[in-house]
Amino acid sequence: MSWPIYLALKQLFPSGRRLPFFTIISVVGVGLGVALMLVATSVMGGFGHQIRQMIIDTQGEVQVRARDSIRDLAGVEKALAGVPAVAAYAPYAQGVVMLDHDRRPGFPVIQGYDLARIGKVIPLERYLLCGSLDDLDDDAVILSSLLAQALGVGVGGKVSVYSPLMLERLKQNEVLLPRDVRVAGIFQIGHQQLDSSTVVCSLRLMQDLYGLGNTVHGYNVRIQPGANEDVVVAQLNAALPPDVRAQTWFESNADFQAVLSFERNMIFFLLTFIIVVAAFSITSSLLMSVVRKTREIGLLGALGGSTRQVAVCFCVQGLILGCAGTAAGLAFGFALLRYRDALVHLIASQTMGQEVFVKFYQFARLPAYTAPRDVVLIVVFSIIASTLAGLIPAWRAARLKPVEALRSE
Repeated sequence: MSWPIYLALKQLFPSGRRLPFFTIISVVGVGLGVALMLVATSVMGGFGHQIRQMIIDTQGEVQVRARDSIRDLAGVEKALAGVPAVAAYAPYAQGVVMLDHDRRPGFPVIQGYDLARIGKVIPLERYLLCGSLDDLDDDAVILSSLLAQALGVGVGGKVSVYSPLMLERLKQNEVLLPRDVRVAGIFQIGHQQLDSSTVVCSLRLMQDLYGLGNTVHGYNVRIQPGANEDVVVAQLNAALPPDVRAQTWFESNADFQAVLSFERNMIFFLLTFIIVVAAFSITSSLLMSVVRKTREIGLLGALGGSTRQVAVCFCVQGLILGCAGTAAGLAFGFALLRYRDALVHLIASQTMGQEVFVKFYQFARLPAYTAPRDVVLIVVFSIIASTLAGLIPAWRAARLKPVEALRSE
């Protein structure tokens, strides 16, 4: 080990003595910055990752749609079957209806699926709390959990469905009675908005409610594992009829995803200033060390130490503080992520309450997803910032002339 590195270690961690105060403060400052950056990026990444998974689970990786409705079902399905990366597909139709049960109204989004094929595209059974998909037919629906709670209805109960088609028939002086259906099951996805305003039914029932005939609004598509969504969409658009287009899950929700990405990047940018402040504290501490040890630095020069070696000694101190602080910050950050739900529940119970948290933030649990790229970026930035923090003290120490330094009092 070269003497500049050995001397740097001895100055930071002197043997036989307590750890210097400035070493502790510098490590803690960098560690807190790293921990906050890790937790913030992981939580924001968790929101995006969980929303992505919910979208894929409820829509598939790709959706095929038309401006109005798809009439050429045979042509669209031929194009879908002709793309090898397409694993499964199922038609759907959706709209908004009014539900009524014992004079309790609800205005959910209703989604009609081909029950024979939807299981290969959307795992509805995974989200069922009670009931069975086998009981779902053209005279039954499955309600989301919070919607069922608001209506006060359970499995086996009856609800009345009012569709926009009833208003159109009234304009033509025709009376269309509401459709009475039974509740075949209740599901819960874990997102407050979806769990409070979603109804699942058969495709035939949805077509009857909206007067669609044999047309559908689109197709949910599941692709092969490992297949590139953009490539699949390009192949589909080349084969689909001109009035029908395919979109990835990201394109279908581009605005929402862009907002999440912007918020995540802004939080990351703002939190970098915590590490910058910690780096300035390292600079300040090392400058004080240079002032206190002016005679020692002069002695090193008199013994043959070059200005470059003296400078390396202080740069290495910044590097060591950065590595130690980064390691401590990663450990603390992952510990916070591990017990994040307990901490959130404790804070929520002491402030706004768990129900308010679910209502406004849409999730019953605080999601977290740590991307390896984010961890690497945080580690590299914190170590570089800490190392650069030692440049000014290193430059100051290197400029000291041995004779003048030895005369210093």
